[in-house]
Amino acid sequence: MIVDLPDTTTSKISKALVRIREEGGAVALGRVLTLIIAATMGHEEEAIEAANDASREHPMRVIVLSTQALDAAGLATTPRIDAEIRVGGDAGASEVIVLRAYGEAASDPESLVTGLLLPDAPVVAWWPDVAPPVPAESPLGRIAYRRITDASAQPDPQAALHHLCTSYRPGDTDFAWTRLTLWRAQLAAVLDQPPYLPVTAVEVSGAADSPSTALLAAWLQLQLQVPVSYEFTTGPMSSGIRAVHLTRAAGVISLEREVPGIARLTQPGQPVQDLTLKRRSLRDCLSDELRRLDPDELYGEVITRGLPHLDDVVADQTEGRP
Repeated sequence: MIVDLPDTTTSKISKALVRIREEGGAVALGRVLTLIIAATMGHEEEAIEAANDASREHPMRVIVLSTQALDAAGLATTPRIDAEIRVGGDAGASEVIVLRAYGEAASDPESLVTGLLLPDAPVVAWWPDVAPPVPAESPLGRIAYRRITDASAQPDPQAALHHLCTSYRPGDTDFAWTRLTLWRAQLAAVLDQPPYLPVTAVEVSGAADSPSTALLAAWLQLQLQVPVSYEFTTGPMSSGIRAVHLTRAAGVISLEREVPGIARLTQPGQPVQDLTLKRRSLRDCLSDELRRLDPDELYGEVITRGLPHLDDVVADQTEGRP
């Protein structure tokens, strides 16, 4: 069920939620958190769909906020707030409030959502598109326990990733890191098997628009304390992380994904294995991040220490410094 509330206020939206609950019982209680999605006007549906799917694991209230201060001609639009309330089959196991704010009404995002937050429940903010320069200091970031960005959705993914080194605050995370979960688990499993020989060098490759490639290289260098190099690949099959090569005295362990969804594991003295290694969906990444509301300390270490150190090492290798 979708209830349209054109030219409305947050007070009227709250009253409509109560009325829907009393009349139809469509809005269940027992939500565990409030998810605020700061979406681009006209591009909200993909994020809403991912949140609806994730809500089956994490019952929540979803507030989708998109703003438009200026019209196509660059002039201030008439101040107003249009809203939708989605419940039942249109909202998964959540209740979705879509706010579209125009003109001066869009100037204070925090005040728009404050009256709609669930009482005594943690708040998570998610920017599926362009993120603020410092998420923790943005109006929505200041009220959130966790703040989720996506470097791959930025105009320059690699520059956005490196900007995270300086903008990071405890509670921040990025889907470029979340997409590494399966790769990190598989590599850890391989190294947890005999022979327990130390890794002496690492090579990582992936698509140029994949910030996860650099993050994976930074994580491996931080964990293994060995030289790590990474390169960006091109071509029709180049998407996401392409390959990881771990060098040990017994030979090279290779995990390569040349076919979407399938990775080939090659180890010295063992038969080649084909493993399922899909690129994680938006829904999977969001569900993963909503499982924890405490700061991801490992991500913090990788983004603030591992990535800058990796850049320094790569610069030294490029310039021939020892």
